[in-house]
Formats: sequence, C-alpha cells, structure tokens
Amino acid sequence: MKAKHSPEQIVAKLRQADVALGKGLKVPEVCKQLGISEQTYYRWRTRCGGMAPEMARQMKALEKENAQLKKLVADLSLDNQILKEAARPNL
Repeated sequence: MKAKHSPEQIVAKLRQADVALGKGLKVPEVCKQLGISEQTYYRWRTRCGGMAPEMARQMKALEKENAQLKKLVADLSLDNQILKEAARPNL
C-alpha cells in the first residue's frame, strides 16, 4: 500500500533529511531513516525543496484544482466532438 504524506509531512521530512545530511549521513541512509525511497526523496526535493508548509499545502490544492479543470476540458471537448458528428449530414 502506498503511504500518502501530507504536504506538511513532506516538508518536515525534507527538513529532517537536511539536518541528517548536514551531520554527514549519505542520502540512502537518510532515506532509510525516514522510511522513504531515494526516488521519493529526490521527487519531493524537486517539488517541495525549500518550501514552507503553507506553500506546499497551497501547491497541492492548486494541483488538485488543475486536474479537475483538465478533466472538465476533456469532457467538454468530447461532448463538442460528439455534437459535431451528430450535426454532420449523412452521405
């Protein structure tokens, strides 16, 4: 099962990682301590590195809204295409 982390948890874990890396630990060791994969660490670092928890929460909300809008546009485009097909005279 995939663990879902809140934006606040992600930012907190990235800060813990920064502290551990500052103490001389390597990325694989830090990831093992945090219970995440290296791939997850690097993905989080590129998306949320240096972000405040409020900014991460806002980004997550905007991504969700963007996904809903993309789905809406796709549905409307499909409806539009169906209407065009129905309006075309049969030959």
